[in-house]
Amino acid sequence: MVGRNPGEPHRSATSLELFFDLCFVVAVAQASTSLRGALEAGDYTGGALRFALIFFTIWWAWMNFTWFASAYDPDDVPYRLTVLVQITGSLVLAAGVRRAFEDGDLHVITLGYVVLRTALAALWLRAALSDPARRKTTLRFAAGVTVCQLGWVGLLLVPVPVRLPGIVAMIVAEVSVPVWAQSAGMTPWHPHHIAERYELFTLIVLGESVAAATVAVRSAFERHQGTGSLYALAAGGMLMAYAMWWLYFARPAHTLLATTHQAHRRRFPWAYGHYLIFASATAEGAGLAAYADHITRHTWASPTAAGAAVTVPAAVFLITVWMVHLRPHQRRLAERIPLPVAAVGILVAARSPAPALLTGVLLAGVVALVTVPSR
Repeated sequence: MVGRNPGEPHRSATSLELFFDLCFVVAVAQASTSLRGALEAGDYTGGALRFALIFFTIWWAWMNFTWFASAYDPDDVPYRLTVLVQITGSLVLAAGVRRAFEDGDLHVITLGYVVLRTALAALWLRAALSDPARRKTTLRFAAGVTVCQLGWVGLLLVPVPVRLPGIVAMIVAEVSVPVWAQSAGMTPWHPHHIAERYELFTLIVLGESVAAATVAVRSAFERHQGTGSLYALAAGGMLMAYAMWWLYFARPAHTLLATTHQAHRRRFPWAYGHYLIFASATAEGAGLAAYADHITRHTWASPTAAGAAVTVPAAVFLITVWMVHLRPHQRRLAERIPLPVAAVGILVAARSPAPALLTGVLLAGVVALVTVPSR
């Protein structure tokens, strides 16, 4: 398992990586469904916090494998079997999402994480044996992953009231491992491959958002036929999905990764910033679904709070995509101002009678501002 060539032509995602992503859809769907339940119950702050923490485990497990596979992927039998073990861990993790979200029971989700991370540590050790030039880096990865996993298991033994600070400490430790490991030398990741992998996962979370919103709006129409608010919600949700897709793919990511983002100080913010992109896109579907229930079932939440469940994820998605993807391409101040202004407008739209439709229109306007000058 020697490092792959970073300049390898025609490098693309493998069928095994696509299968890996497909199985992670289960965990993403469980997180979205759990968030929707919390929003419908009016638990906005607690639900958002639990969603952010649980989605971190999903995203982090996916991202660690993605960057490893970009550097070391011999596609032989031992490698395939180890990846299948990781897929098994992702399915166990998905099975524990609802229990972790609703009851705070972390046993199943931690078990899935143990399976995932143990297999990843084994891959890093195999890379250390095969790639002497980067042995220090790969051994640091293996050690960091193992120690962090022991920390997650140890959290099961602490009292529930002090568990949250421990989770925060473990998240800080997790995101520090790649920084510490690659300070000893960079692994040979492929810019085009990484860009494609992130693009594919973006499509996954956008698709999950569309699916969650579609099911909820369809159920709402079955309960209340022909209400104007539902038509506005359906039109706005569709427009938002189209605009979010367009904005993310407005500029090719590999052009940055192959040039200015080779340095750690730019590559890590780009990679870590996608947590907010993926999480906000997933949360958008839950927010649209919760707003559909608010319209038809008249939940106790105020209209502004219900609207914020739609507008806040859209604003986070817009700002993060701008910072990660679009701003590095924008040289003039006049190009940079409209997107933050639109994000503020989207947040204000929570107070409007049709927050989804107004948000969709604002996002479509941003798409026009980004697209027309480039043409």
